Amino acid sequence: MFADNDPRLSQLLEGIVRLASGDLSSRIEVSPARDELDAIIMGTNLLAEDLQIIYEELEQRVQVRTQLLHEAHLEMQKMAMQDPLTGLANRSALLETLRAALEAEHPPGEVPVILLMDLDAFKSINDSMGHTAGDQVLITVGERIRGAVRASDVVARLGGDEFAIVLPSATPDQAAIVGHRILAALDPPIELPGRSVRCGASVGLSVGSAGQAPEDMLMEADVAMYASKAEGQNRLHRFEPALLLMRRLRSQLVDDLRAAIKNDGLTLHYQPVVELATGRVEGVEALVRWNHPTRGFVMPDEFIPLAEEAGLISELGLWVLRTAVHQLRSWMDTSLVGTMFSVRINISATDLQSLQFIEDVRTVLKETGVRPEQVVLELTEVAIVKGNELDRYSLGGLRGLGVGIEVDDFGTGYSSISYLRRLPVDRVKVDRSLISGLGTDPSQPELVAAVLQLVRACGLEAVWEGVETAEQAEILRGLGCLSAQGYYFGRPVPPEQIPGLLADQPERANP
Repeated sequence: MFADNDPRLSQLLEGIVRLASGDLSSRIEVSPARDELDAIIMGTNLLAEDLQIIYEELEQRVQVRTQLLHEAHLEMQKMAMQDPLTGLANRSALLETLRAALEAEHPPGEVPVILLMDLDAFKSINDSMGHTAGDQVLITVGERIRGAVRASDVVARLGGDEFAIVLPSATPDQAAIVGHRILAALDPPIELPGRSVRCGASVGLSVGSAGQAPEDMLMEADVAMYASKAEGQNRLHRFEPALLLMRRLRSQLVDDLRAAIKNDGLTLHYQPVVELATGRVEGVEALVRWNHPTRGFVMPDEFIPLAEEAGLISELGLWVLRTAVHQLRSWMDTSLVGTMFSVRINISATDLQSLQFIEDVRTVLKETGVRPEQVVLELTEVAIVKGNELDRYSLGGLRGLGVGIEVDDFGTGYSSISYLRRLPVDRVKVDRSLISGLGTDPSQPELVAAVLQLVRACGLEAVWEGVETAEQAEILRGLGCLSAQGYYFGRPVPPEQIPGLLADQPERANP
């Protein structure tokens, strides 16, 4: 054993206190005696060494984990501010950049500017070629935009096919130059597997001012962009206060149209389709009209595109379908027309994208008891030809119901006739432009005869649209054309005038 007055005891006690306080590098001196007390001191030193190693390993592990957490945090921040598809900034990053630019000082004449752009043809690319091709287009567009802007500018994808560029400090003229440079960069075709596509854009430009909110600038750019889109493709338009008033009026018109559809505030007029050989009215085309309570008659070429933009086109189409077929039922119930009389109804490409539309047609036929072949659905040539698999499925489903399907505006937008042999259509309505020269151009009858022969070679018949004179009707009749439509036979009229129109036709009972 060791003596109570051994100085090593106090050294041991002091060493243990230092270790307990966290000084793991502290060591207790071992004496030359190498007795039992020295053994305890050596053991304490070994314990301190082990604790120091464990602590250093733990500290290193904590540092590694802290670094990993920091990197993960930075990555999350990056993800929160970045579009995952294109690697561009997202809406949040764009607004932060715009907010900082609005608060910063700028050289004289320079201000923050935002360019907002929307691709003009992206939806058709996405629908016809699929989302993989659509994603590649968006990635390529993002790369081209980045290559066209200045190093200080921030490019963002806001979602879908909408992009924005913040110029933190620029004159309006400099910003316009950048905008036109972007449009030029988007002009060359984009190469996709097996196909090249073009994808222009409409650009809106908004100039910032002191105290303005970033959201307000973005809204102004959006208003300007839609003004640009209305002017045509590949345009740039600068925001003007008058545009905001137009946007508000347009928004009010959308609300009014929605209410008109819901509350039967629309009407249908009917234009006769005539059998050329006899002059008998074989059917009518239903054409929607809107008599606005304060604006008066709003033209279809104004409110139908408005319905498409506002997502109301399907509701409008269903209203036309139900109203027209129920009107046909009413005429049949009063023996005004027979079971061979048909009503033609224009439907949109959007309707083909909804499987619900097939059920809507089935329901209306069941409600009215109208024979399916008495209902002819008209689609534009472009909508039928450029449709995707869902469109073709819908067309097949409609044909399965027994309704007729007619290609409208035939001869205006497609270079190949072969699609007529592949698609489930019954007849075509030849666009008025193909008979406009009848009676004045000696070569026109040959063109009409060639088109008729081509259509019949595909196993179809044609309705000739735009007949305005007796001479045109007689030429078509002489060429063997069966049906026609136009102002010569009658203008679109409200339903109450149809009985008088039918009474004026040549004597021949409807089958």
